[in-house]
Amino acid sequence: MIEKLFVIDGIKKVRLNEFFEKELERAGYGGMEIKRTPMGTQITVRVEKPGMIIGKDGKRIKKLTEEVGKRHELDNPQLEVQPVEVPDLCAPLMANRLAKLIERGWHFRRAGRSMLQRIMEKGALGCEIVMSGKLKGPRARMEKMVDGYIKHCGEVAEEMVDRGYAIAKVKSGVIGVQVWIVKPGAERPDAFRIIKKEEPEELESVKEELKEEQEEKAEDENNNRVE
Repeated sequence: MIEKLFVIDGIKKVRLNEFFEKELERAGYGGMEIKRTPMGTQITVRVEKPGMIIGKDGKRIKKLTEEVGKRHELDNPQLEVQPVEVPDLCAPLMANRLAKLIERGWHFRRAGRSMLQRIMEKGALGCEIVMSGKLKGPRARMEKMVDGYIKHCGEVAEEMVDRGYAIAKVKSGVIGVQVWIVKPGAERPDAFRIIKKEEPEELESVKEELKEEQEEKAEDENNNRVE
């Protein structure tokens, strides 16, 4: 029974994400977060242009909140809009842009490489772009482009890697676009640095005393030679 609840929650999240992708495409949809509180369900939406969602006097966001409550059966949904700080480091947003470039007629390699270079120039630690479908010819294939550091599995990958997925609709069929970004400042589990060991003050004082004794002995020897 518990497993069924997890599956139902997962399906609701996927459907809600698809709903936002369609409704907020022009505003630059960059992902969402859902938190359940005693007051209801808090939904945080990240977009490139928050003003397009809020609307005049907050009318559009109220209408959007009502639609979310009716269509997706959520208890007292509360919609919050946050701007995307760096759009070029938001994986869902970049995946959508790459899909649009392919739909406009850009060659998939040219579009992928330009997007990869753009992301890395913004300071990303790593990026991986995967395009799959009928890229060239009647047979489906996959093209992967990687730069920098990428973590694929484990709990660390869930925390440090931002993932985005989009679909490009072309004449030959459908092309799936997947973008993974490791943002700047992420703590790598396998990163290390060498720290120079500082000597205690006692050792330094002993070294100074020995140095003074050696200087005194050298002076005595010089005086003896002169005499």
